[in-house]
Amino acid sequence: MYELYAIRYAHRDASVRGEHFYGHDPCAEAPYPIDYYVWAAVSPAHVVLVDAGFTAETAERRGNRHYLRSPVDTLAALGVDAARVGHLVLTHLHYDHTGHVRDFPAATIVLQRSELAFWTGPHAHRGAHPHLASPDDLSYLVRENFTGRVTQPDGDRELVPGISVHHVGGHTPGLQVVRVRTAAGDAVVASDASHFYENIEGDRPYGIVNHLPAMYDAFDRINTLAGSPELIVAGHDPLVLDRYPAVPGLEGYAVRIA
Repeated sequence: MYELYAIRYAHRDASVRGEHFYGHDPCAEAPYPIDYYVWAAVSPAHVVLVDAGFTAETAERRGNRHYLRSPVDTLAALGVDAARVGHLVLTHLHYDHTGHVRDFPAATIVLQRSELAFWTGPHAHRGAHPHLASPDDLSYLVRENFTGRVTQPDGDRELVPGISVHHVGGHTPGLQVVRVRTAAGDAVVASDASHFYENIEGDRPYGIVNHLPAMYDAFDRINTLAGSPELIVAGHDPLVLDRYPAVPGLEGYAVRIA
């Protein structure tokens, strides 16, 4: 069994509904703030980190992002040293999920084969894609791949007992979600398969789409994988802080999912 934490490291107020939902939204210009998280599954035997956020330097360069504190510091406050992280799951390779990979040098990096193939393939430079990823972070991952540190499942895989990754796609070609066995049941870190609870609960895909049918299928898959709806963890929703109890002393920075 694992204790599962959501770690909030940044926030953005300057966003509107139209950014976050596919298709027409009559309230597209209404404010719709977004939070940024990484997630940690912790047991006496294993520590698995899901995603690596972005850095303070990236927040300053991109603007309109309030960087709260490094997720590495919050992990330490939870009693987890970065050197204890055995697996670092990258749900996908957008910039806000890859920024602190270098801070976990002992971790095996887990990303879907189709995700790395896309970002090193012929379409990564087209359209909005260059804005969504960090070439420096991707270059680092390619170099680490040559050391054997990067493992690339082609579909679903159990990483350690009680934690598995599941390819869903939709938002990006190789997007994966993570199932974690907790005392409360199987929790699912949806990451960007459901940025907000309104996405999955309202059957409303997010606005950045690689394959729309896969986004809908991802909602169904997440619901099947999770032990209950309460154990589905949205990827960017400020409501995460309301739905789960704060870790004492880390209010606003970390909540315990289960």
